Amino acid sequence: MNIILLSGGSGKRLWPLSNDIRSKQFIKIFKKDDGSYESMVQRVYRQIKKVDTDAAVTIATSKAQVSAIHNQLGEEVGISVEPCRRDTFPAIALATAYLVDVKHTDPEEVVVVCPVDPYVDDDYFEALKKLSEQAENGEANIVLMGIEPTYPSEKYGYIIPESPEQTAQVKTFKEKPTAAMAEHYITQGALWNGGVFAYKLRYVLEIAHRMIDFTDYHDLFLKYDTLTKISFDYAVVEKEEKIQVQRFAGRWKDLGTWNTLTEAMEEAVVGKGVLNDACTGVHIVNEMDVPVLAMGLHDVVISSSPEGILVSDKEQSSYIKPFVDKFEQQIMFAEKSWGSFKVVDVESNALTIKVSLNAGHSMNYHSHRNRDEVWVAISGEGRTIVDGMEQKVKAGDVVTMSAGCRHTVFADTELKLVEVQLGEDITVSDKQKYELEY
Repeated sequence: MNIILLSGGSGKRLWPLSNDIRSKQFIKIFKKDDGSYESMVQRVYRQIKKVDTDAAVTIATSKAQVSAIHNQLGEEVGISVEPCRRDTFPAIALATAYLVDVKHTDPEEVVVVCPVDPYVDDDYFEALKKLSEQAENGEANIVLMGIEPTYPSEKYGYIIPESPEQTAQVKTFKEKPTAAMAEHYITQGALWNGGVFAYKLRYVLEIAHRMIDFTDYHDLFLKYDTLTKISFDYAVVEKEEKIQVQRFAGRWKDLGTWNTLTEAMEEAVVGKGVLNDACTGVHIVNEMDVPVLAMGLHDVVISSSPEGILVSDKEQSSYIKPFVDKFEQQIMFAEKSWGSFKVVDVESNALTIKVSLNAGHSMNYHSHRNRDEVWVAISGEGRTIVDGMEQKVKAGDVVTMSAGCRHTVFADTELKLVEVQLGEDITVSDKQKYELEY
């Protein structure tokens, strides 16, 4: 089975755990059997491989998310990188061209496209296999998954099939309605449109060539910023006459707000937190190394991270985005392909960061024009290279680098550092990358 996972958005409705770099799908909030935590993208990827160990997974995403994907899923997963945001049709066209031209997948093969962040059980992925098989037999150019609605939601578009059969022709589509109209659609047998569908690669590639002047994946990538923003639904789905829908009645949740996310949490507290006996319906998600105490609260979510602190009624938490959009703040936490960093102190001419490098990984070899840096190793072992000179580092060692020095660090074991940046112009753009001399 070929699967394209669409991974977009900043997920600001889950602030302060999400930001412009760390989208909601990378928040580790779901407890595993061994007691550790996994993110939405890790959970979905694990479930795919459980149902189909040979599944080829490609994630269509922005450049800002690539490091987090590699950090959480490893280097083997395929990634189709969007140079900029251009909505779902350009993203899917680019990922389709990537599979054909870069991964050399047969254009007659079927691919299933779905969001990266639904909260589902394993039967959802069994349904994806059936969706793929239905697209393979050629009865339709596109086969949609229609999710049996559990309530008249205003958040989703609706698919109205021509018959109540498990697989049916699509009669019509309806935009996101009012609750009353959604209830009317449901009486007509309407299904939620969850943005899940299957098609043969050649089909979308031919549509893309008709709509866009390009030769292959690399040409499309270079022209990407000139493409018109348009959704896949508008560009393809709603214009296709040879289209079917398959029903899915299993659990399917869009965890886009704190209200829906806490419904899927298996425990009331993640991180350091205490609820007294007078609390009901309260959830704490705390990424800080300080305790959070809640007393006598009802239907409230409390979340704490280096980005800020949220205390909200659960229903009101759905309206968080306009307030978060007004915040102007430096990114305080991010995952990189080599590990992660957390900003612990900000001064006018200094920045203090805790850096964690995964064993066997390293930073880019780079320099800064406008700042000096000091690294203090606090645990683990590794090696630094400063202007070509290599030295071993362990807990307690200090490495200093003046502005202009080329430097990197390799982690032989998990390596944790405190990095102090000193300068009058400390910005993320002040970085020049180099190839190692050896």
